[in-house]
Amino acid sequence: MDAITPNNPRSIAANLIYVYVWYKAKEGGNTNKRFVQSLHFFGMAYHLNLCVLLILIFSGWCSASPQYYSKTCPRALSIISAAVYGAVAKESRMGASLLRLHFHDCFVNGCDASILLDDDEASSFTGEKTAGPNANSLRGFQVIDAIKTKLETACPGVVSCADILAVAARDSVAALGGPTWTVQLGRRDSTTASFSSANTDLASPLMNLDELISLFSKKGFTAKEMVALSGAHTTGQARCLLFRNRIYNETNIDSAFAKSIQSDCPSSGGGDNLSPLDDGSAVIFDNSYFKNLLGNKGLLHSDQQLFNGGSTDSQVTTYSDNPITFKADFADAMLKMGNMSLLTGTAGQIRTNCRKVN
Repeated sequence: MDAITPNNPRSIAANLIYVYVWYKAKEGGNTNKRFVQSLHFFGMAYHLNLCVLLILIFSGWCSASPQYYSKTCPRALSIISAAVYGAVAKESRMGASLLRLHFHDCFVNGCDASILLDDDEASSFTGEKTAGPNANSLRGFQVIDAIKTKLETACPGVVSCADILAVAARDSVAALGGPTWTVQLGRRDSTTASFSSANTDLASPLMNLDELISLFSKKGFTAKEMVALSGAHTTGQARCLLFRNRIYNETNIDSAFAKSIQSDCPSSGGGDNLSPLDDGSAVIFDNSYFKNLLGNKGLLHSDQQLFNGGSTDSQVTTYSDNPITFKADFADAMLKMGNMSLLTGTAGQIRTNCRKVN
């Protein structure tokens, strides 16, 4: 095997392939080693640049880029941003709704816009919208539809619905005074959805801390990242039926806070009545959510679990004292979440209508 030197690109590329072959062999992969050795032997790797090689090997990792639409649809980001800021200005709650759409999309088989697919009786297709965590809960679909319509007019068949969700979530947070981050672009849209996974892979407001840590760990997140992402509850609202038991029966709750919420959430009935997730700052994206937890004012059972004598107490305290740290960690965790199990290259499709496959 040739020595790896800065002046020997053929050697570098070929040895990268050999490393990958060894890795796949160890995990039982079926990479064609003879083909790769032939590439090395005949020096074909010299004529392939590194990104092309990685595309062949890693199924499109190189295709995701912040500049993905710079030539094919240069106005894409400005179109999305204008629509999101307009929607949030019209209804501040919409920012939280668009952020939640991205969460619920990515946590079910990756960020592929499967959450946007409607049920179709004619083809016996069941999407994710009617799954337990999503039914009568998710909103903002019309905003995504409007954005898609504008993008299809500007550059037909170019911008994916999955990318729209990712950018809309980022711009929603920014519109509410939160951090921003650079979104990797180039996602493609799924042609399927999973009703069953939507019922099992999304966090429940009734979960205990160990259940939350386990669920997020299965998606590749640390407990610290889980706490940071939970900070999304600094904005938005929740339905009475999701926190009724907490405000009437749990003991780790500030009594005055519980009583103030009970006026909008009676012990029976009124299940769809709304209360802000963040009592101190209902709309603005800040660290007030964590300050509430220190005072036992978490609205949801799962919220207060983050500060209840467990392993995440110190992280909650850190975020309550340091808003800059929280916002930086939140942005990093969102960037990580937005790159979960992407469809790129030739996988999936670019839907012309986000609600149905082409």
